[in-house]
Parts: sequence; C-alpha cells; structure tokens
Amino acid sequence: MLKAIINWGLIVSIIVAVAYFIYYIIKKKKGAEVEQQITVDEKTYTLEKMTQYIKNRLNEITKVNLYDIGLSEEELKRRKQKKYELKKALKGCTYGDVNDKKYVKELIFDLLEKEYGVTEANISKAISFDIPSLLTSQDKFDILLYAYKVEFGYEALTELIKKYNLADLKYVEGETKPSYVITSNEIDEIFEKENIVLSFEDKLKIVVQRIYQYYKGYSSIDEVRDMNIDGVSGGVSGLPESFLSQVAQTDGDYLEQVAEHKVPRACDSIWIFFQGKSIRLAFLTFGTEAELKRVCQNIYKYNNPGQLSDTNGYKINEMKDGSRVVVVRPSFSETWAFFVRKFDVKRSTLEQWFKGEVGSDESIELLKFLVKGARIISITGEQGCGKTTMLMGMIENIYETMNIRVQETAFELHLRRIYPTRNILTFRETETISGQEGLDVQKKTDGSVNIIGEVATDPVASWMIQAAQVASKFTLFTHHAKTFPNLVTALRNSMLRTGVFKNEKTAEEQVIQVLNFDIHLTKDFRGKRYVERITECIPVEEKNEYTFDHRKEKTLEGKFDKFFDNATHYFTKITDRQLYRYRNILEYVDGEYIITNPISDTNIKEMRLNMDETDLEAFDKFIEKHWGKVKETV
Repeated sequence: MLKAIINWGLIVSIIVAVAYFIYYIIKKKKGAEVEQQITVDEKTYTLEKMTQYIKNRLNEITKVNLYDIGLSEEELKRRKQKKYELKKALKGCTYGDVNDKKYVKELIFDLLEKEYGVTEANISKAISFDIPSLLTSQDKFDILLYAYKVEFGYEALTELIKKYNLADLKYVEGETKPSYVITSNEIDEIFEKENIVLSFEDKLKIVVQRIYQYYKGYSSIDEVRDMNIDGVSGGVSGLPESFLSQVAQTDGDYLEQVAEHKVPRACDSIWIFFQGKSIRLAFLTFGTEAELKRVCQNIYKYNNPGQLSDTNGYKINEMKDGSRVVVVRPSFSETWAFFVRKFDVKRSTLEQWFKGEVGSDESIELLKFLVKGARIISITGEQGCGKTTMLMGMIENIYETMNIRVQETAFELHLRRIYPTRNILTFRETETISGQEGLDVQKKTDGSVNIIGEVATDPVASWMIQAAQVASKFTLFTHHAKTFPNLVTALRNSMLRTGVFKNEKTAEEQVIQVLNFDIHLTKDFRGKRYVERITECIPVEEKNEYTFDHRKEKTLEGKFDKFFDNATHYFTKITDRQLYRYRNILEYVDGEYIITNPISDTNIKEMRLNMDETDLEAFDKFIEKHWGKVKETV
C-alpha cells in the first residue's frame, strides 16, 4: 500500500514537472511580446523613454535563445537568419555603412509603430512638430535636412548651403572678425521660409533618426557625415573639460557664462569641410563631453584597428564607405576630437579643377600629356587643398596596360572602385608594417606605376626617390611643400636623415635627377581651390671648365695664375654649384590659366617615347601651337 502511494506521488510529480515545462516553453515563445506590450502601456513617448525601449527590445531580439522556444526546423532557420542579419547590421552601422544603417532604422520604425504604439496623437511628445516655437535649432535642422534628403539624396546639405549662401563669410554677434559659421538664427529663418509640411510617416522617420543617432549613430553629426561633403570634425574648438575645472577655482562669472552656453565648450564643437572651407555649425552640439567621447570611441572602429588608449593617443583608419578618420584623445590632445575626410571618387576628374576658367582646356591637355608621357610628378600644397582629389583625376590618364601599385597611410584613393578591371593593388601602413617595408614589398609586385598617397616621413621620401630611379616606369606622389625649392630641399634632407647619403650635393643630385614636374595647388582665403602653377625641374649639366693652360706658361707666376683659375672653378663647384633650374610651364594669373615657358627638349623627347601614336600626334600639335614646331633632334 505504501509503495503504491509513493508511486502515485512520483507520477503526480512528473506530471506537474512536465506541465510546468510546457508552460515555461509557451511563456518563452509568446510571453516576451505580452510582457513587452504591458511595459509599453506604462511608458511615455519622450525620446529618452523610446530610446531606452529600443535598446532593450533589440537586445532581447539579438540575445534570445531560439532553441528554447520549441520552433519548427524551418521557422528556427528563418529566425536564426533574421537574428544574424540584425546582429550584423547593428555592428556594421557603427562603421559608417549606410545600408546597415537603413536596415536598423527600418526595424526601429516598425517597433515604434507596431509595438510601442506611436501615433499621430502622441508623436509630438518626442519632438514638438505641432508647435514650431518649441522646436530647437537641431529639431529644425533635422526636419530641413530630412525634407531636402527626400528630394536631393546625399546632396541635401550641399543644396541647402548653396540655396541660402550659408558658406559665405559673415560677422557673428560678439565677434570682431568675419568667419565661416552657420548660426541658429539662420536655421530658424530658413525653417520659417521653407514651411515644410510633414506626414505622420515623415515625423516618425525623423524621430527614428534621432533615436538611432544617440543609440548606434554618431550623435548630432550622424546624418551630416553621410552627406556628400569634404569632411566633418568635432572637438576642435570650445573649452575643454579640464580647462573648466581650472576656471571654476578662479573665475565664477566665466563659469556661469559657460553654463548658460554663452561660451562654447568642446562638446559644442562641430565643423564641416565644404568645398575647401571649414564651416562651424554653431547650432549643433554633442550636448555633453561624454557624448563626444562616445562618438570618438566608435567612429574609428572599422576593421579593428586597435584600441585608442592613453598610451596610444591617436588612431588613423578608414570607415566602411572609404572615408578617412583620425581620432585623438587626452593626454595626447587637450580634448577628445575626430576628423573625418571624405573623397568623392566619382567627381575626381581633371575637368572639375578647371571648370569655367579661361585656359582650362589647354591646362587639362597639358596634365594629360605629362601623365601619358610617364613623367615623375609631385602634387604639392597645404592640407585640404585637394591633392588627393587631383591625384585621382590624373590616374584616369595612365595607360590601361600599366600595372598600378599604391602606398598610403590609410586607404583613401580606392582606385579599384573606379577602375575594377585594371591591375591595381594598394598597400597601407599598419602598426607592425611601416611605409618603408610596404614600399619594399611593392617593388616585387610587377608594378609599372608607383603612386604614393603622401610622402610624409623620411623613409618613404627616401625610398620614393630610389624607386623612381629603378623600380618603376614613373611615380606620382603628394607632398606638403610650399615652393619648388622647398620640395627639393625637403626630399634631399629626407635622404640625408635616413643615412642613404652623407653629402648634401650628392643627395640633391639624386632628387633632381628623378623629379620632373611639380603641380602646386592652392586654397585661397575664401576656400577656392586651383592649380597655382606647374613647374618643371631642369638639371644643370656639369661642364668641364678645367684647363691645362698652365703648361703653356713660361713663368712661375703665370703657372700659379692658371692653377688658381682651376682651383677657383673647383671650389665654386664644391661650395656653390647650381644643380638645377626650375621654370613654370603653366601659371594661374588673375583668374586665367596661362601656358608660359616651353617644356625642355629632354623631357619632350622622353615623353614622346612613352606615348602611343594617337597621343604622340596630339602632343606634337600641342607643342607646335604653344611653343613652335618640334625640333628635329627631339
């Protein structure tokens, strides 16, 4: 009897356990949505609450254990695929991938509309669409940019700036000098003029973007970074956090002004680089130092370049869309800051440099002939003057039969995107492989043309000169030199510092033997970028001026005179011998490109040897038009 009771007890226990397990599975399968819905009913519709909801919800979706739900094999496979796609998109969108960003935003849109219950009636609790007077400058800018993006795509910001002349120099209240800045007042005036009417779907998309940029995006610059502009940076103006703590001890009034946002902080610093101009977006802010820090810590992470730390205070990398990003942090810099440079490969043509200028057709022809003639060319100029863009435009004219090898600090040219069928391979520096080692490897990869994105270090400059002599047909490179003599001196000094040569004259001779032409770019005060000059380097041939006339002299005094003549020639060559001449082939004068001095006979001869028959005929006509008939000896 007792044994029967024990058996019945075990059976009941097993039944209860099985029932509880089935209940647990059903709850796991359906309970998540129910629980989520109950939670939603108790929340408000502010941006903060909705952002927190989205974070929690996406975290649940990506971390749920699908094997515990009891799904069919087909449903399990489908759910696993969706989960994988979401995790991949959440990771990719932080690298600057616009497709992953679109995927995540669409999911957020669906969650807010279908699960969270956002409607026309409550959406204005997030952003005051119905009461324009309550909209902040950032709200108005987000609405303007959204409306323009619907019509112009990624040209939206460019169209907005051009339409309202926002890139013009202007005086700002409280400042004595003009600057490039877009103010809150300008955004307010433009918003009033545009009188934009939004549907519920439009409003929700704007809210979704605002949630996304503070969750997975780059804060206030998220949409700005995607636009077709030259670049964007943050943390490069305003007061650092460390400075505020020092001021607090000495100047309470100044600290009060900072608190009232009368004095900008580092986290209020957002600048764009637009058509050669650095423009401050005074109406945008990251809000807090922590938000600026978050952006800096995320924006450089594509392809795992390593950790940004106090001991390694900067990182140079590229983003998934090809943008170059540089991030710095304390104590290397006084505050957290980042610099994103974008390179629009579709627009990188020589024609864009000379558009609308007098003499542009001849200038473009000249540049094309220099490239087709396999000349070693440097492109010089200050930062932001367009050296990389010019380099991209010149590469188009390299003959298809030539293999191209590129060395860069960070991938910027992306030539294979433009020429996917050409033999092109790019190398870059890493933490373990220097630019010098990369160039050494490049020499063994059957390249006809060496392209060096930037000659920025002594080893690279030294190797470039050596490679230009023996390793490739010709070389294109960029440099920051201001004048042609400065370029020669800088390259010479690099050769000396790396120990390749000990004598200045010998090192300089090596430089001028390989350097054929220099294209110097300039960016003026108003941001206009143009080719200031094209300069040819002409080595001066050494003449033997020594004589044996002392043998003809009969007197000792006469012999000494002839000896001192020879000695004078010797010391002149040793101490003050002119190794090269340089002259401008093209100049930009009063808004007009003028072809001036002729190319030297030596360069003309070598250029003709490297051209095909069609280009050779056109080149001869070009020379005859500007400098007279080609010499028979050439």
